[in-house]
This record gives sequence, structure tokens and C-alpha cells, in this order.
Amino acid sequence: MTVEQLAAAVIDACEAAGVDHMLTGAFATSLYGVPRSTSDVDVVVDAAAGEPIQRVVARLAPLVIFDPQVQFDTLTWGRRHVGSTRSDPPLLVELFALFDDAFVQHQFQRRRRLVLPSLGRAVWFPRPEDLVVQKLRWGRAKDLDDARDVLAVQGLERIDLGAIRSWCLLHGTTDRLDAVLAAIPAE
Repeated sequence: MTVEQLAAAVIDACEAAGVDHMLTGAFATSLYGVPRSTSDVDVVVDAAAGEPIQRVVARLAPLVIFDPQVQFDTLTWGRRHVGSTRSDPPLLVELFALFDDAFVQHQFQRRRRLVLPSLGRAVWFPRPEDLVVQKLRWGRAKDLDDARDVLAVQGLERIDLGAIRSWCLLHGTTDRLDAVLAAIPAE
């Protein structure tokens, strides 16, 4: 199984279960920035009280074994369900439960449906500005590189830098934004 096949299966499971969702992580970064390889599928799901996630997990059971222990994001304390494929080599699926964080809610409400060429289908994605804010918020080296690449590819003249800066002020990540902006190669 390829990671693209897994992503399609996760999207199909969300749609069949009637669960609103949004593909993020490396797939979103590759859509808006510089394509990069990945071995996981990250999906935000609207999962009030956890029951919708269980419907998605049940639909994926033939392909994915989910850890029964829910994990928590140490930055926001959001819940995520992590599973690995039954195939070899194993690929990861992370289902992030939508929760009551102002930015997470904002990002999900603004998602848009775009065709992902590698899947040959329309998929829900965050907007590029929101992806950049999330990457800056996580702040790992890989995330900062992704934020830089999205800003560089999208172009500072076409992206709403003011909105990004507003969220960075709220999250205390303005220094990360400034460093990422300074790292964008001059044309």
C-alpha cells in the first residue's frame, strides 16, 4: 500500500461515515509548498464526543490497527488517534479530533476543497495561511521548513501575511514567523 492509497482510504472512510474532515500535514504542505515524502496521513476530523472518530476507525479496521490509547498533543492538548497499517512497511494514520481551540476552529471552518493531483480527487484542505500558522505553532525544525516553503511558493504578495501575523501574536510565535520570512530566498 502506498501512502497515497492510504490517504484515499482514510478520506473514503471519513466520507462514508459522514464525518467532516480536512487533510493536513505533508499532503497539505506538498500541495501549497515544496512536495516532500511522507509515511503518514494526518486528518483533522470533526469528532464531537469521540463517536465520529470511532466510526472512521471501524471503517479503517481492515487496513489500520489503531492504538486503543488516545494521545494528546502537548502543545494544545488536542486528542489524536494513531494507527499503523497492516501492510509492510507500516504507514501511520493520525486522526486529530477537532476541539475547542480558537485557531483550530478557525482553520477548520475556512477549509476548502481542492483537487490533490497525487490522489486525483477533490479533498478538504486548510488554507495556506492557516497551514503556515499551524506549522509555526508546532515549531519543530521540519514544520518551520514547511512554513518557509509554503510562504515562498505561494508568494508573499498573494498570501494574507497580516492574518498570519495576527495569529502569531496571539500564539507568541512572531519570532518564528520573522525567522521563516528571513530564510526565504530572494528572487
